[in-house]
Amino acid sequence: MSKTDTLRQQVGQLLILGYDGLEVDSKLRTTLATFQPGGVILFARNIEEPRQTWQLLRDSQATTRVPMFLCVDLEGGTVDRLKKVIAPAPSVKDVFATGSRKLFRMHGNVLGLEARALGFNTDFAPVFDLGFEASRSVLTSRTASADPKATIVYAKEFLRGLKAAKVLGCGKHFPGLGEANLDSHHSMPVVQKNWKKMWEEDLAPYRELRRQIPFVMVAHASYPEVTNNQLPASLSRKWMQDVLRKKIGYNGLIISDDLEMGGVLSTGEIEDVAVETLRAGADMFLVCHNQELVWRGYEAVLRTAERDSKFATHVAKAAQRVLAFKKRSAELRGFAPEPKAKVVEKLKKLVTDFTRIVGAEVIDDRLHTTKEINA
Repeated sequence: MSKTDTLRQQVGQLLILGYDGLEVDSKLRTTLATFQPGGVILFARNIEEPRQTWQLLRDSQATTRVPMFLCVDLEGGTVDRLKKVIAPAPSVKDVFATGSRKLFRMHGNVLGLEARALGFNTDFAPVFDLGFEASRSVLTSRTASADPKATIVYAKEFLRGLKAAKVLGCGKHFPGLGEANLDSHHSMPVVQKNWKKMWEEDLAPYRELRRQIPFVMVAHASYPEVTNNQLPASLSRKWMQDVLRKKIGYNGLIISDDLEMGGVLSTGEIEDVAVETLRAGADMFLVCHNQELVWRGYEAVLRTAERDSKFATHVAKAAQRVLAFKKRSAELRGFAPEPKAKVVEKLKKLVTDFTRIVGAEVIDDRLHTTKEINA
C-alpha cells in the first residue's frame, strides 16, 4: 500500500458523515468506498421505516473494510429520529421528573434497544448540559437539571441502559451549553463564565463520568473568560487537550459537533475548521449533510497532511486511537438481524408502555427485561 493510500485511510477514519436519501445509490456507494469513513450518521430524512433504515446502514457498512460507527441522535422528546417509525419516546426532562434511577436507566435502555434493532451501534446521547435559565429557550426539554449532581445521576444511569443494549453513548456538548442563549446551529454562543464556576458546574459530569463515556462531543461555543479568545471549544486546544485530556483525564474519543453548523463556520471555511479541530485535539469530526462540504473537509485534511509532516503524524495517531477503540468495542462486532414485523411491534409496545409509565411516574418491573425484544 502506498503512503498516499495509507494517509487516505487514516483521514477517512477521522470522518463521520451524513448524506441524503433512503438508500445507498451508486454515487453514495462511490463516496463511501472512496473515503472509507470512520462512521455515518442518519437523520429523520434518511429514516422511512425500520427495515429500510436497517438496510441503509447495512449497505453503508458493506462499502468499507473496517467496522463503522453507525450513529444517530436519539435522546427522546424533541431529538428522536425514530419517533415516526417506532414510537415517540419521552424527553430527558420528563424522565428526570420521575426521580427514579430505574427509569433513568430504562430510558437509555429503551432508546438503545430501538437503535440497535435498526442497525445503529452509536447514540450521540445523553446531554450533559445543565438546565440553566439562559439556555432554556434553546435546549428546552433536552436537559435533566441545573444541578450537576442530579445531571450526573441521570446521565450515569442512561449510559448504563445504553451499554446494556450494546450501544455506545456520548457526553455532549463539552464544555457545556447550559449558559448559552444562542443556538450553535445558526451562530456561535459566547458564554461569559469563569473557570471556577465552569469546573464546579458544567464540567462536573465530564469529571465524574470520564471513564463511562465512549465519546465526548465538543461544542461550537466560545468561553472567553477561560481561554482569553473567541475561538469555539471545537477549535480550542486549551479545552480539548489541556482541560479534557490532561486536567479531567478523559481517554475516550473526542469528536467535534457538526462542522456544517453556523457556530463554527462563522470562524472560517469548512477546509479551515476541519483541519483546525483536529489540530486542537479532536479525534474525529462530523460533517452531517452537504456532500460538497464533506468532500471539501476530507480533501483539506488530506492535503494538509500531505504537505505538513507534523500534522500527518497527528492524523496517524488519531486514526490509531479510533481503530484501537473500534477493536475493543463489543458494540461494533456483528450486525443486528433484520428487524422483522414482530420485533418492530414489540419495540413499539415497549416505547409506548415506557412513555405511559413515565407519565404516570410508576415503575413497571416487566419492562425491565430486554429478553423478549431479542427473542
